[in-house]
Amino acid sequence: MKKYQCGACQYIYDPELGDPDTNIAPGTSFEELPEDWACPLCGEEKDGFTEIV
Repeated sequence: MKKYQCGACQYIYDPELGDPDTNIAPGTSFEELPEDWACPLCGEEKDGFTEIV
């Protein structure tokens, strides 16, 4: 699964880890995140993330 990085604070969403602070289970791809999901560190919206190659 692809990782995505926040453009504001550089936080990396790793689908293997999920986001336990917002009850996102490990194994959840970035595309499967709710549309209202935001960066857990700075609050940047989902569309502020870019795929890491």
